Amino acid sequence: MKFIDEVRILVASGKGGSGCVSFRRGAFMPRGGPDGGDGGHGGAIIITATTRRNTLVDYRWNSTWRAGNGQPGKGQNKKGSQGEDITLLVPIGTAVVDEETDETLADLDVDGATWRVDGGSGGLGNQNFATASRRTPEFATEGQPATERQIRLELRLLAQIGLLGFPNAGKSTLLSRLTAARPRIADYPFTTLVPQLGVVDCGDGNSFTIADLPGLIEGAADGVGLGIRFLKHLERCSAVLHLVAADAEEGVTRRWRTLRRELAAYDADLAARPEVLALSRCDLVDAATLIKARRSLARASGATVLTISSATGLGLDDLRRALVAHVFPAES
Repeated sequence: MKFIDEVRILVASGKGGSGCVSFRRGAFMPRGGPDGGDGGHGGAIIITATTRRNTLVDYRWNSTWRAGNGQPGKGQNKKGSQGEDITLLVPIGTAVVDEETDETLADLDVDGATWRVDGGSGGLGNQNFATASRRTPEFATEGQPATERQIRLELRLLAQIGLLGFPNAGKSTLLSRLTAARPRIADYPFTTLVPQLGVVDCGDGNSFTIADLPGLIEGAADGVGLGIRFLKHLERCSAVLHLVAADAEEGVTRRWRTLRRELAAYDADLAARPEVLALSRCDLVDAATLIKARRSLARASGATVLTISSATGLGLDDLRRALVAHVFPAES
């Protein structure tokens, strides 16, 4: 199934049915009282998060959703039927955003969470307006109009750790070693075209999720490359795991600074998240180069720099412990 994480749709509730003007008539009731029924309420649009969906592809080509209208009331105090509700199922982690104001209307981050647009109320039939002094009201009220909203559905992955790095930093290989995920792995840039999600088993009954995002490149904040449009998936992360491929010290610090700059240009809040910094693919460089690169990156970042190799398993236990310390700080 194609991964779609953002769609724009128009949702419209149903309008309420009008109230009825009617009077009882019969052989022995030539001047019967009012018996106009109320109109039915319009149907609602209900957006519900569910584990049965993992993409928004259902709404890629169908961009307009309208609930049923309420039916008008009838004589003999018969109420009009209610308009049909429409339920739209979305993945857990979907945010509902107003397209005009960019306001987040709802964050559907648990199974069964809902957001709805209620239908218009039905109008009142004339039997509601009868009084001792007004026994034959010849009027009723109209049903309330429908409500239309132009909204944007944004899927934001429920990952506790976001995995970032330039293309070919070894993110997909690392994800396959830490989790049961099986992303595409190859020796060319942009093997990851959509976010990949995996679960890390901590071995003590706990686990956490990690998201591998498409690689960022210089100019990403201005729309260059693939990764920038997926950075919204970091919004729920408690920490960012930043992989920098090990090589000469100048290249390591330059790539780290470039990615940090692109991240800050996109969203200062994301750039302020705690960062776990690791030199990857360490099996491909000699010891002297690795020592210089690690020292240079630690000096530039002011952080502890881990050294790992997904191919050989070097440093993966230390990395897992560092991530657990961010996800479960009270237990570390």
